[in-house]
Amino acid sequence: MEVLSMEDVAKHEKDTVLFPDFSLKVYRQGVTAIYSSLNVRHVLLNMLIGKHSVTSGKIFVQNESYNINRRAYLAQIAVCFFEEGMYERLTIMDCLKFYQGLYQSKQTFEQVLQWTQLEDKTHTKVSKLTFSERRRVQFAKVLLQDAALYIFEEADLNVDLETKRVFSTIIQKLQENQKAILILTGNMENAISVADEVYRLDEKGLYKVEIDEGKDEDVKKEVPDAEEKEQTFKFHKIPTKINEKMVLFDPPEIDYIESKDGQAHLYIKGEAFPTTFTLNELEGRLHYFGFFRCHRSYIVNLQKVREVITWTRNSFNLILDDQAKSSIPLSKGKMAQLKEILGLK
Repeated sequence: MEVLSMEDVAKHEKDTVLFPDFSLKVYRQGVTAIYSSLNVRHVLLNMLIGKHSVTSGKIFVQNESYNINRRAYLAQIAVCFFEEGMYERLTIMDCLKFYQGLYQSKQTFEQVLQWTQLEDKTHTKVSKLTFSERRRVQFAKVLLQDAALYIFEEADLNVDLETKRVFSTIIQKLQENQKAILILTGNMENAISVADEVYRLDEKGLYKVEIDEGKDEDVKKEVPDAEEKEQTFKFHKIPTKINEKMVLFDPPEIDYIESKDGQAHLYIKGEAFPTTFTLNELEGRLHYFGFFRCHRSYIVNLQKVREVITWTRNSFNLILDDQAKSSIPLSKGKMAQLKEILGLK
């Protein structure tokens, strides 16, 4: 059963398209992550809690709409913000008692403290807690709410290993209680490690990130096997491995590829993803997608190149049209080849 339904939702700010219209459903017991930039994440979260209006489209939680019944809509949502004010002078137990009264929770303190691993900190003031312990207090707050949809913003960013395990346990408990979970993050690794479905949201729209629990070797063999069997299908996506999960990227998503410490890394929107393919193998696979071996350690997506600049008298750099304006070295011997590809004399 669907809990969150976003139908043809879009957001524009003046002449800028933050994201075009998209539709998404999050179901009971489902864990969905949306990977995006900081700005898009903030706008999307504020739309979900009714602070920002949508440019177009509709959002429903348990068939309730913010515009029709604000109170009923918000009662279905529990949000764990990345930056959230806390009562510094209160102890953890005092905080939980306050939240319990606020949300009229029937959840027991003992259970919440056990899930968040805060049993030995109950009489510690919030001001004395570490960043990770403070995050667990925030987790405890949402656990004291009886909502249908739980939204976590950067839940395990910059926290210790124990808190990451706590967050994983909380997700499992919420699933067992038939809850729907939406995770908003700017870190692909965090998204993949906990979610069943991962999406990327940007100015081009919402795209599902393909995840496979299998091993890299299986995919790596897929193309040779297909060629041997003379099949018409050819596998073009590039596999990377994160936390024992395989993520498949379309070639146009890749900005550039760098080889360092003997391993190739795909760079996508500022994040690096390791792959088992060598640079030579990737050069062969990606040649027909407009990729160019510009340096012995780099392959660049020419569709992403904005400028070619002179770095020194005999060296050049390629400036990409990404957020970081990445600078990729161009070997002197590759300049003539690049000019030929670009149709320049």
